Amino acid sequence: MSSAIARTRFSVLDRSRTREGRPGAEALRDTVRLATELEPLGYHRFWVSEHHGVPGVAGSAPTVLAAAVAAATSTLRVGTGGVMLPNHQPLVVAEQFGVLESLFPGRVDMGLGRSVGFTTGVRKALGRDKDMADDFEGQLAELLGWFRGTSPTGVRARPSEGLTVPPFVLAMGEGAEIAARAGLPMVIGDLRNREKMRRGIDHYRDHFRPSEWAREPYVVISGTIAVAATPEDARRLLVPEAWSMAYSRTHGTFPPLPPAERVEELSMTDRERGFYESGLTGQLAGTEEQVAHELETVLKETAADEVLVTTSTYDRAALLDSYRRLAAVVGRARAVS
Repeated sequence: MSSAIARTRFSVLDRSRTREGRPGAEALRDTVRLATELEPLGYHRFWVSEHHGVPGVAGSAPTVLAAAVAAATSTLRVGTGGVMLPNHQPLVVAEQFGVLESLFPGRVDMGLGRSVGFTTGVRKALGRDKDMADDFEGQLAELLGWFRGTSPTGVRARPSEGLTVPPFVLAMGEGAEIAARAGLPMVIGDLRNREKMRRGIDHYRDHFRPSEWAREPYVVISGTIAVAATPEDARRLLVPEAWSMAYSRTHGTFPPLPPAERVEELSMTDRERGFYESGLTGQLAGTEEQVAHELETVLKETAADEVLVTTSTYDRAALLDSYRRLAAVVGRARAVS
């Protein structure tokens, strides 16, 4: 019997995290370079994300960045994880992905989320408010309609109409239910809260309605996976992101990633320490053997079709090594299946 790892696709979401003392432009170039480095390793997709006004994230225009990634690669599927639909008019999103698909046929994915700007100021700058997330299902239907030429306005989406760009729904909040009703593939996380994740997956599968976009449920689970030579080295990969999350929850802003050694020397408040330690626990982190064991368990529990790895850390060389080690885990599983 083949392992669950051998039967599963593995993909990457890179958020273009900024690093202390380095410009945002470097983070964007790092994202493109990472895609070229991962392409030979057998990863299935490479996605980028959308954030606005966040010091720790340079990726604010995912379709633009996806175009750069697609131009630098040749076999990877490229897409977004995701475009936040409440921030945009569906016609504009359809046009952007129509252009991407026209330039890179058969390689483009359209991951879609329902979050609005993180702060009141960002939402005001975008001309959006929190209530717009409540109309995500209607916006999603309108967006897909532009590709199928079913808009009642008489306007034709160019060059999108007639093209097929696979849509995915990021299952935040009601996302699993919306994905099921629309008959679309679903991306769900995170790996630290597996019980909640399994409930979302079960609901999605139980209520899935086949559509022209997907005849069967398709589940992508997402989260951090850190692989290193020792458990201690793997844990250090988690440190910069764990501190950035802790800082954001206690100071209201998400900062660039700091070096792990600086974080380990910090004097934290009890509240900061609590959030920080929480960020280090429950992640899939360890040696290749440890991560392989944990992955088998998670994949057997969820029967997921794909894993979207979302690891971020300060040390870029260590991050690339982690992805290489994970690819080796997958390769060995497939070789013996």
